Amino acid sequence: MQSDNTPDPYPGLTPLWTPEQISEHVAGLAGEIDRDYAANPPVLVGALKGAFVFLADLARQIQTPVEIEFMRLSSYDSGRYSSGYVRVAWGPARDAIEGRPVIVVEDILDTGLTTSVALRHLRRKRPSSLSVCTLLDRPERRTVDVKADYAGFTFSGHFVVGYGLDLDQQYRDLPGIYALDADE
Repeated sequence: MQSDNTPDPYPGLTPLWTPEQISEHVAGLAGEIDRDYAANPPVLVGALKGAFVFLADLARQIQTPVEIEFMRLSSYDSGRYSSGYVRVAWGPARDAIEGRPVIVVEDILDTGLTTSVALRHLRRKRPSSLSVCTLLDRPERRTVDVKADYAGFTFSGHFVVGYGLDLDQQYRDLPGIYALDADE
C-alpha cells in the first residue's frame, strides 16, 4: 500500500486488472484455443500495435503449435475516440493463411469497426476458418455485429491503457490494465 507521502507512480490511472489477473485470463484463453485447435493448429494474426503484448503472452501459453502473423490497422488518429475510418496498412500474405484456421488476436474489441475490417480483409485470403480472440471485450460500444470467440475480460465504460493499449502511443509498457481518468 502506498503511503500518503509517496507520489502515485501512475497519476490519473485507476487499476482495473493486475498482471497476475491478466496472466490467469491469458492462460485460460490459451487452454480454450488448445482444446479447439489441437487437431488443426491455427495461425494467430495479431493486430498491431495494441495486441503485441497479449499475442506474445498468449502464444507462449498455447501448447498447440501455432504460426504468428501480423496486420496493421488503425482507427484512432489521436485521442480516445475512433475516427470511424479504418485503414489496413498491411497484413499477412495469402499463402500464409489460405486453407488454414486463423485466429485474429485483438487487444480490445470495442465498436467492432477495426475487427470487422480485419476479418473482411483476411476472408479474401481464404482461410479455412476465422475466429476472434480479444483480451478485452466492451460490447456496449459495438456498432458493427462482431463477436469474440474468445474473450479475456468483458467490461463497460472506461478508456483503458496498459498491457499494449495506449493513448497517443503512451502507456503501452504498463504491466497491468488501467482506466484513464476522465480529466486526463
